[in-house]
Amino acid sequence: MQAELLRDLLNEVRAGTRTVESAVDRLRDLPFENLGYARLDHHRALRTGFPEVVFCEGKRVEQIVEILDRLEQKHSSVLATRASREIYEAVRTRLPAANYFDDARIIQIGVNGAEPTETTVLVICAGTADLPVAEEAAVTASAKAPAQSSIGQKKFPQ
Repeated sequence: MQAELLRDLLNEVRAGTRTVESAVDRLRDLPFENLGYARLDHHRALRTGFPEVVFCEGKRVEQIVEILDRLEQKHSSVLATRASREIYEAVRTRLPAANYFDDARIIQIGVNGAEPTETTVLVICAGTADLPVAEEAAVTASAKAPAQSSIGQKKFPQ
């Protein structure tokens, strides 16, 4: 989480293992980092408890790889939604720890360090065509607050 990185940085300056100038360079991109084609919000995790999520549709593969690489450097958990297997393969080349949830079309790097919550999230869908969106919702919810989850389908007589 971003707050932990900030604490570590300040402790390094206090301990004398990092110079003030080095700390300023590290903080330069806070809260935003402008890549020209995208502006990354590195303070979102401090404000909401979860870092920015990358929506892949409409972006070039190389842009997605760069965005995820930059986010992964500063956050313990990163998600990318609406990602194809082609995008995942390109990301995995640079970030081998990346995982892919095929049905949800989500790339996840790292895990949220938050403790599991007792909050229950119920994902309901009306039919088979809705399952990818339901999977996306379930993976996103479990990334935010780790817990047991499963997707199933129950048919009801008409």
